[in-house]
Order: sequence, then C-alpha cells, then structure tokens
Amino acid sequence: MVVINQQKNPNFGANPPEISLNNNLKRWFSRNIGLWQSNRTYFLDEPQKTYNLTMNINIQAIESKTEWESHYKFTWYPEKKYNFFDENPQYEEQGEMRAFLKGHQLFRENFYLSNDEGISNIKQVDEHEMIFESSYKDWYILEHTRLLDSDNYRFRVIYSWNNNKLKIVENHHEIKIIK
Repeated sequence: MVVINQQKNPNFGANPPEISLNNNLKRWFSRNIGLWQSNRTYFLDEPQKTYNLTMNINIQAIESKTEWESHYKFTWYPEKKYNFFDENPQYEEQGEMRAFLKGHQLFRENFYLSNDEGISNIKQVDEHEMIFESSYKDWYILEHTRLLDSDNYRFRVIYSWNNNKLKIVENHHEIKIIK
C-alpha cells in the first residue's frame, strides 16, 4: 500500500480551478505563430475543378483581457493575383480572423466561408497534430493540422461538407517563413 503525504502537497485532493488551462493546446498554438507560405490545392465539387495557389498566412498572439484565454489573429492574402477568387467569389482573397482558446475549443470571430462567429471543437491527436471540427450554417468542416520538422512545416487537410455533401477538399503544404 502506498501512502501519500498530503503535507508535501497541500493541494492534493482539492477541486481543480474553475477554469482549467490546457497547456499542451496553448503550447501547440504558440508553435504556429509566425508567417507561413501556404501552397494549396483545392478540389471543388462544383465546378469539378482543381486549383493550385499560394497564400500567405500570418498567425499572431494578441493581448488578452483574460489571463485564462489565449487570443490569436490570423490574416491571409495571396502571393499573387489568381483567377480562383474571380471564379469562386465565396472565397475571401484576403482577410482577418480573431479567435481565442477556451478549454478544448477555439472561439472564432468569423469563419472563412462566412462572417458568422462560432466554435471549433479541438481534438489532440498527439503533440504535433490537432483536429478542428466546426459547424456553421449548412457547413460541417473537419481540419487536420500537423506540425513537422521542428515546427518549420505544416500539413493541413480540410474537408468541407455543405448540406451533408462533400463540396471542398483542401491540401495545404506550409513553410514557416518568419517565426
């Protein structure tokens, strides 16, 4: 029988704080901060067409009013002018999204295909990969993001269903340009 000396740890058996921080999740997000070159392939259902383009994504940590929440700003813009955005006006050529972590959820100010705010549930696969699961309007999005090679590369695959029909599949190979 093992006896634990509670005097050495006065918090032993105490209730956890009301807001619990997931340090692994915060650490994973901090590893993503920086400017990324995102080489993307979009497979669209309508029209059935494939597009290749390069975007830049800048991920920044921003000051939070609440010490328990980590806040981030994501900005994106294309490397050059692409016909993709003229042919598919539902995609934003450039933009900004603010979000914050709370528990195992990412609270978004807006989504990529919508200005609606919402929540992405986060599942941690291992210390290098997270899965984001989001629903808004008639969309269901499943995104896998994996960090590679000392966080210098990311691979993302995103599946987007609209009204239960797979409409968009995206592959993103990303290289960190500035930390």
